[in-house]
Amino acid sequence: MIGIGEAAPGWQGSIEAKAAFTFPVRCPKLACRAMTLRILRLGMPRHPREGTRIGAVRRPPRGVRKEDYAAQDWFDIWYPELSPSAELVSRAQIAESEKAWRAFVRAFRAEMKEPAPKRTLDLLAALSHDANFSIGCYCEKESRCHRSVLRELFAERGANLA
Repeated sequence: MIGIGEAAPGWQGSIEAKAAFTFPVRCPKLACRAMTLRILRLGMPRHPREGTRIGAVRRPPRGVRKEDYAAQDWFDIWYPELSPSAELVSRAQIAESEKAWRAFVRAFRAEMKEPAPKRTLDLLAALSHDANFSIGCYCEKESRCHRSVLRELFAERGANLA
């Protein structure tokens, strides 16, 4: 019996011809699902295939016990290294004009060019093709949150974004 993705026994033709006469490779149901990186607001209900939720925030949620972070849909892993510095968080919170927001974005992008965050972004972008996971922050509006900048940075690295 010829297996999936195999040519007939004793095939003597070229590699190109062999490829044309092989049976199609069938994917198991779970293996063929697209893997993605989701950018989201922490504390919101989880997506069914969301995977591990990473909290890219400077501080954990107030009044929530550490053992309840995941159960309350905050995050599974706290990773403040992908959040703006405390100084930049303050600047973002008071950025009312478009000019002030653009200044925050430039400064945050500069922070993300440092070796450790840059390597983390590269790693997570690569992993987005093989695993489901999400990264989030508490801000209500993504357009005025560092999540929007992270989304751009991941897209620039070829991440598979949901």
